[in-house]
Amino acid sequence: MRVLLAGATGAIGSALTRGLLEAGHEVLGLTRSPGGAARLSAIGARPIPADLMDRDGLLRALDGEAADAVVHQATAIRVVPLFHRSLYATDDLREQGTANLLEAAAALGAGRFVTQSFFLGYGYRDHGPRPLTEEHPFARPTGHRPTDRHMRSMRANEEQVLAASGIALRYGMFYGPEPMTLKLLEAARKRRLPAIRGAGVVPPIHVYDAASATVAALELGRPGQAYNIADDHPVGFDEYVTTMAAVAGAPAPPSMPAGILAATPYLRALMATARIRLDTTKAKRELGWAPVFPSVREGLAAVLASDGSRGGTRGPRTADRPKASRRRPA
Repeated sequence: MRVLLAGATGAIGSALTRGLLEAGHEVLGLTRSPGGAARLSAIGARPIPADLMDRDGLLRALDGEAADAVVHQATAIRVVPLFHRSLYATDDLREQGTANLLEAAAALGAGRFVTQSFFLGYGYRDHGPRPLTEEHPFARPTGHRPTDRHMRSMRANEEQVLAASGIALRYGMFYGPEPMTLKLLEAARKRRLPAIRGAGVVPPIHVYDAASATVAALELGRPGQAYNIADDHPVGFDEYVTTMAAVAGAPAPPSMPAGILAATPYLRALMATARIRLDTTKAKRELGWAPVFPSVREGLAAVLASDGSRGGTRGPRTADRPKASRRRPA
């Protein structure tokens, strides 16, 4: 397939670009910077200079092009979000950016559309010990204005895409050989990252596993469906930090109460309030997919083995990356 990829130079987009190319697909990568265009060209993708939020400019950049599929992986997240306002630009990409990209998909004649959704659409609260399936209510209003802006954007993203017979992938918390994870690993090594007592629980997903699930969804996903994408072991943020220190060979991290997050409301909602586990049975059954890294312990160890231990941003070479765990559905 010829695939137009929005967010092609981001954490998951970079892994996905390589994964698509390795699977034999052609990639047209949207990018706003000359540096991003150079990186895409270097690995065999064709850069398309355009801003997803500029509808007219996007359509002009794609005039005369054709594609079989479109994938939306664009976010504006560059550092760990501390405040709700840190996500407003990403909210816009999920809402208006999705509308622009769906219009571009129609102009390209694309028959497949896959969008990035997110586990926090199930709600920043304690969902108990039972893993959530895709049938669980998604992106309902909460009455909390900043949170509802995020809910509205995730709901708009999915509603637009599913109504157009596209596919929504509800990813867990991303980590891998990318800048945010590497900074956290370095902080854990220096005992500057505390383990929060009473921390929330999240479903992690290594960026390479997220990329392989996306390729599988493009090839095998059912139109109009959402899929949970996460590894096999939900993790508390306290355990996540402790595991980071352990795999880095560092001393145990300091333990602190959740109250220290009071000044950073978004981070508190994520790290202390939300307790979410995802049921990924549907993705495994219908997409023939399973994570190569079943837990953060294996995934973080691989990050360190790929030069992350020295704070670099270089991931494994193409030949070193684990192949996706794929099988044809029965």
